[in-house]
Amino acid sequence: MAAHDRTTLITGATRGIGRACTELLSRQGHNIIGIARNRTDESFPGELLEVDLTDRRALSHALAGLTCRHTINGIVNNVGFASHQPVEDYDLDDFDAEIQINLTSTVQTVQACVPQMKQEGFGRIVNISSELVLGHFNRTGYTAAKAGLHAVVRTWSYELGPYGITVNNVAPGPVETEMFTRRNPVGSELRNAKLAKIAVGRIGEPEDIANAVAFFMSEETSWVTGQTLFVDGGSGLGGTGPL
Repeated sequence: MAAHDRTTLITGATRGIGRACTELLSRQGHNIIGIARNRTDESFPGELLEVDLTDRRALSHALAGLTCRHTINGIVNNVGFASHQPVEDYDLDDFDAEIQINLTSTVQTVQACVPQMKQEGFGRIVNISSELVLGHFNRTGYTAAKAGLHAVVRTWSYELGPYGITVNNVAPGPVETEMFTRRNPVGSELRNAKLAKIAVGRIGEPEDIANAVAFFMSEETSWVTGQTLFVDGGSGLGGTGPL
């Protein structure tokens, strides 16, 4: 399959990791379709749809329209949302939202696009998980949803492998996105504590994650499926930094 035949759908496509994936895959010849909360980005290198991923019906409607207009053979399920609450105070409405955005929307997107991939005999699905599935304070819904991605890629790999479709996860560590920087300002004690645990000595950049996504999206990785790759600079190794 030639590069110009690649049409890839990316959720949460306009900022941070999603935008880095958009830029890199576009340079590699993918026709990009992005889904985001707003479509005010005139520099977006592809078609951009405004969809509220908390709205299951709206997402289903948008996906139905997309698959009528395009043959999609690649998906990057990047969109994510995390609340920060201790378990005893956790609002179950937030739990529902985190499951919908981080996990259910992924299932919906795959359901919509897989028939076309099966027909073509080719597909690449990459989900953006998180290093936090290894355990973290105050992330009940987020870690539950992202851990769900680790389970479904193994199931989907069995189901879809015979059709030439691979399914993998990329699990980022601390990455310099707008959300991370807002919660971990430069020079703050919290940021410095996280930095001390990163083996390579720096916070990640969105492009670090995009490079891993591009690996899984390539035609040459047809024998790599059901995997979760932690792209975290070594922060998940369990070390405590220099003493």
